[in-house]
Amino acid sequence: MLDIRKPTRRYIRSPKSVGGWLPPNKADVLQWVKKIADMSKANPPPRSGPVKALETLINNNAEVYMLFHEMMVEAVAGMTACGKKFIDFPISDVAHLLDTLDVILTTGPAFFSAGDPQIGTPINALLVWPMATKAGFAVFIRSDVNHAIKGILDYWGAFLKSPNSCSVLTNAAGGWFSAAALDDPHMRDFDKTYICDPKKPHWGFTSWDNFFTREFKPNLRPVCEPKDDSCIVNAAESTFFNKVEGVHLRDNFWLKGQPYSLYHMLDGDARASQFANGSVYQAFLSADSYHRWHAPVSGRILDYKIVPGAYYSEPILFGFDPDDGTPAPDAGADENSQGYISAVAARGLLWIQADNPKIGLMCMVFIGMAEVSTIDVTMAVNKHFQKGEQLGMFHFGGSSHCLVFGPHVKLNWKISHNQVHINSELARVK
Repeated sequence: MLDIRKPTRRYIRSPKSVGGWLPPNKADVLQWVKKIADMSKANPPPRSGPVKALETLINNNAEVYMLFHEMMVEAVAGMTACGKKFIDFPISDVAHLLDTLDVILTTGPAFFSAGDPQIGTPINALLVWPMATKAGFAVFIRSDVNHAIKGILDYWGAFLKSPNSCSVLTNAAGGWFSAAALDDPHMRDFDKTYICDPKKPHWGFTSWDNFFTREFKPNLRPVCEPKDDSCIVNAAESTFFNKVEGVHLRDNFWLKGQPYSLYHMLDGDARASQFANGSVYQAFLSADSYHRWHAPVSGRILDYKIVPGAYYSEPILFGFDPDDGTPAPDAGADENSQGYISAVAARGLLWIQADNPKIGLMCMVFIGMAEVSTIDVTMAVNKHFQKGEQLGMFHFGGSSHCLVFGPHVKLNWKISHNQVHINSELARVK
């Protein structure tokens, strides 16, 4: 029987919902999709192995074939219903969708140039409207489809780790070291903030992934009260999304409010029950920020698990045809769905035994959002670490994370709706 009770949760939800991965203006996203779609139609690329595997799954599985084709029809219909400026959806059919996907797989994400929007997650931009349909909801939650998508993302990830991906790490228009890029608030004073060498080609970075996982210069983010175990620090350079107390073991995570469902978030681990009625803090990372994560407390990792999951699933409530309310397709795809994806997305679970007995066992959940989904744990299991030490990173992946505490942990939170520096004070144990 489901452990779903009348709400006893206490919420604090951020008024902000955009991490900068995609423009908030739907027309800007559509403009970029049209540009790439026109390129693929004018000069169809060779079919890559992993995209061919997805195409084979679509063509050979009756359910998947039906859902993909229905998804494209519903996307056009949904855009028409949302207003005339969205009528001309630039992807004509499933084959065109796959061609456009192959164009993306041989390019690195560029910074915006004059007149173009910032697209931090290109595949996500391509699927913003298809995944907002009911057929899209059905198709992108399927394990066979997500297995095929993982192959595509692994293929692209290999490219992003290659020297060829450095083509966007230049001072040319659209490059990450162009005048426009270096004037962006998140990129300003880049050479004073990150370890790099502006005199070297590509500022010393060997690939897009190497740039994405760049390190802060030493002592730039000092650890708040390193000797005080009652002070919990921010685990990532991130912006607050939500904090909930009295979290249920199981809950309707796909409905309005997106309540956390601990059993599903923690992949059915037997320890999940220890956190029932506890608290969850969630925050998201910006597209052009620091993507390594550090220890919020001193302690050790007992064990960790990388959980496979969905990459492009968002709840129907953020779709063209919600069960309740008006159509509300999320221009940032799953940015508004971060509570939901904590239960279904690819994610990493780090089980930590804190030195402070008032904290004890806690869990850190690092969540992949769309193509940003590769989670790399760098701290060894059972090795003692100090608060503020690096635990891992996202390789062009992961833009949301949760800290999960048991019901016995009483905290005074220091909530800010602006981006919070890593290693700064987040909460204090009472």
